[in-house]
Amino acid sequence: MNTLTDLKKEHNILHFPRLDNVLMVEDFIREHDGEFKKRKLWENLPKRLMYQTYCLIIDYLIYSNKISIDSEGKIGWIYYPEKVEKDLKHKDLFWKGG
Repeated sequence: MNTLTDLKKEHNILHFPRLDNVLMVEDFIREHDGEFKKRKLWENLPKRLMYQTYCLIIDYLIYSNKISIDSEGKIGWIYYPEKVEKDLKHKDLFWKGG
């Protein structure tokens, strides 16, 4: 997958999910980090979504490096820009090539 247009073609959809739905899924995953597998997460969302729409959101979140799926199939939140920014300030954390 190279672009969101590729995601759209792969899923054979006519339109992208609404922003409020993407944000709802993001928030739910952040709150329940690593608790649910894909299908169970969809079943426990606070608002119903078509499964096709949900799958597209999950693919987008993986593509944008916000979530990952572990070896058990559980979905976890991995996007922490404030932590990365803080870590980048520590020069002793970097490898020094010679």
